[in-house]
Amino acid sequence: MSSIKNIIMQNTSIVRPQYFFITGFHDIPHNFVIIYYIFLCIAFIVSVSGNSTVICIIFTKRSLHVPKYIGILNLALADLGESSALIPNLIKTFLFDSQYISYDACMANMFFVYFFGCLQALCLVVLACDRLVAICLPLRYNTLLTNATMSAMITGVWVADVVVIGTMTVLVTRLSYCKTIVIDSYFCDHGCLYRMACNDNSVNNIIANVCMVLFLHAPLIFIVLSYVCILFALFRITTWEGRVRALKTCVSHILVVAVYFLTLISTFIAALTDALHPNTRIFCLSLASVIPSMLNPIIYVLNTDEMKEFLKKMLHKKISRILPRN
Repeated sequence: MSSIKNIIMQNTSIVRPQYFFITGFHDIPHNFVIIYYIFLCIAFIVSVSGNSTVICIIFTKRSLHVPKYIGILNLALADLGESSALIPNLIKTFLFDSQYISYDACMANMFFVYFFGCLQALCLVVLACDRLVAICLPLRYNTLLTNATMSAMITGVWVADVVVIGTMTVLVTRLSYCKTIVIDSYFCDHGCLYRMACNDNSVNNIIANVCMVLFLHAPLIFIVLSYVCILFALFRITTWEGRVRALKTCVSHILVVAVYFLTLISTFIAALTDALHPNTRIFCLSLASVIPSMLNPIIYVLNTDEMKEFLKKMLHKKISRILPRN
């Protein structure tokens, strides 16, 4: 009975501020800020137009309704979601001095930024599975990886992401803020939010570490191991032409994985080896979130013959409609 009373007392004594203040950059030249936000605007336009194009191509072209492109479609959705959740708010917050954010809006911002960012990593794992089966078990590919199987994998990824990130967000709502409302980051960063709390945040620390393992360490380890298996499979191919042809099907995925993980890992390593200035941390982490969403559609379009041919045909049709015929 006493334990129930303690729980009720803890719940009723939670201090939730009406709003938070997101600090962003500290004392940097105005010209740099303008250049940075111009870049963010360009990155957002490229990301939205590029990922929307990839989604439209895959939806429109029936020959692309296969497991690999279902995975690419979901990666494009994740990229589009992260760009939309992060960049407009980032520009509005700092360029227009709108650094105050309501408590509920902050929780929503945190959920969607983390949800789509983690979804990117999980989609890369799904695409790694596709390449692993395609190269290591080519004769069984059509049996093992059907559209239904890929759709089930993607559904599982979305559900797992919602559960974990939703749990992380809900756990933040049990924290009290009686010391400060200043978030030393560029969005409603989970790490900053739970460290600011003045009550017990040990559970939040645990869920932060769980998310790090589930959405960074585990995906990277799985992808590396899958490519080790792919390399062994390539060595079993007798002809050099066959090895090159099989490896070409992995180039886009390898580039996307490198862009996603190298930007994040380099920032974390820099933070471990030397204390990063808050401005440097914000700049690096924001670029690590923005660059993959911008480059991924470009990489897949340029390295996929079907997408290039489709775009060429569409452009040719539009040009022929605009230009007068002789």
